[in-house]
Amino acid sequence: MSIEIPAAPPADHRLSYGPGEFNFGDLRLPRKNGPHPVAIVIHGGYWRSLYGLDYMSPACAALTENGVATWNIEYRRIGNPGGGLPGTLDDVANAMKYIVWLASEFNLDLERVIAIGHSAGGHLALWLGAQKKLLCAVISLAGVSDLRRAWDLHLSNRVVDEFLGGSPDEFPDRYKFASPMELLPLGLPQKLFHGTDDTSVPYTMSLEYVRAAQRRGDHAELTTLENAGHFEVVDPRTPEFDLVRQTALSLVTQARP
Repeated sequence: MSIEIPAAPPADHRLSYGPGEFNFGDLRLPRKNGPHPVAIVIHGGYWRSLYGLDYMSPACAALTENGVATWNIEYRRIGNPGGGLPGTLDDVANAMKYIVWLASEFNLDLERVIAIGHSAGGHLALWLGAQKKLLCAVISLAGVSDLRRAWDLHLSNRVVDEFLGGSPDEFPDRYKFASPMELLPLGLPQKLFHGTDDTSVPYTMSLEYVRAAQRRGDHAELTTLENAGHFEVVDPRTPEFDLVRQTALSLVTQARP
């Protein structure tokens, strides 16, 4: 996994949402007066500690320039003490809950909160959507939406084994708890974006997930990005990201009471 990160202005605030070393996030605020809609932004990296939130900073800055506050979160990953199940999921859940405090301090609109996740962060964003708390919509960018399928495909050197501690046959309850595919219906809008030339997470995973979500009655849509790979969706310089930005702005506008 690699990406050339364009320059991005620093966040307005780096804040801790918990006591741990990796329990922090970068908050960016629009210049106009609030209350501001919010995007919880979750980076990927196949849940491993080799990757952190910095590569999502340009996407966050681009969204904030368009009037959306962004809460770009870090969390414990494989290789950090307590990373994997359940620590990783506990952290992203706590980072979402912290939005309530941020709202009172920074004039955020709790009626217009979405989650945007890339790759493994797409998995985490969809999982947050399944918790039926706070979020009004989820955007998954090349997300790992089906952990059983990811295990079957041995993605990233069998990383799901590391994340969940074993196979679906060994720990079926862990897969039922952690995999968005097995948590359907989520009961909120889900917008998925995926490139047909993605070699990190196969396009068919998002396609199959959306079909299953629709069968279960969810409002789920897939935007197919022809000839796109894994990172165009998080690079503000690309037409693929422009589609993501337009969708995010549309979601927070529709959510206005």
